[in-house]
Amino acid sequence: MKGSESGKVRLQHPVVLAQQAQRFNNGQLRIADKITAFAGSMQFVYLHVVLFTLWMLLVEVSPWPKLTLIVSLEAIFLSTFVMIGQNRQSAFQQAKADHDFAEQDLELKTNTQLTREIHTLTTELHRRVIGQGDNS
Repeated sequence: MKGSESGKVRLQHPVVLAQQAQRFNNGQLRIADKITAFAGSMQFVYLHVVLFTLWMLLVEVSPWPKLTLIVSLEAIFLSTFVMIGQNRQSAFQQAKADHDFAEQDLELKTNTQLTREIHTLTTELHRRVIGQGDNS
């Protein structure tokens, strides 16, 4: 459980907690999370604008063949991290859906059993009330 901004305790889905524990315990996932978080930030964009501008002005002359190679390699790695994130998100969604299905199935079975018991009690009560009314 984590506290929210208003100070109230917020319950988290068991699958979310399991996913957080898995990420925390796996060094590769922690690294991928950090890279993906940084690559999806404006700091990443600003850093690249500065680096590419400096590279184009100071390091290499037109048409910047080394810069093109570097950017292409970076794009390959970043797309890989995006796919890793998508695969993990897909696995998380499937685990959450499985958990939700199991919970709903249990709730349905419980409600069905309660409905049957209420029906039995109602039938018995009706039999006794009607049965007593006939005997008076």
